Amino acid sequence: METENWLNRINWAHDGLVPAIVQDAISGQILMMAWMNREALKRTVSTGQAVYWSRSRKKLWHKGEESGHVQNIREIRLDCDEDVLLLSVEQVGGIACHTGRASCFFNRLENGQWLAVDPVLKDPEEIYS
Repeated sequence: METENWLNRINWAHDGLVPAIVQDAISGQILMMAWMNREALKRTVSTGQAVYWSRSRKKLWHKGEESGHVQNIREIRLDCDEDVLLLSVEQVGGIACHTGRASCFFNRLENGQWLAVDPVLKDPEEIYS
């Protein structure tokens, strides 16, 4: 990609970020949502692995850099308003969430309460030790 015209097509928010919804390429399960800036998206495309912008740490974050649970990119799509990305990924290790679950969306609203309904696949202390 010689030019960055493809990056300019994205409607970046005033803070230079765009939301990225991450979906398992095989099951279709939504794994997580993260933020990307231009550099994160460029690195994602060039490396073939997901790189995000961590708002809390204020730095680029290569998904799986500590846990080993990297996300290999299969496809990247841009929505009709050109302000949301959809990443189709192969989730290495089957764990996308820092809580040790397959997906970050493990809480379900039932009778006015949030209940954790998906199992912990691996203790986070084992992942991040």
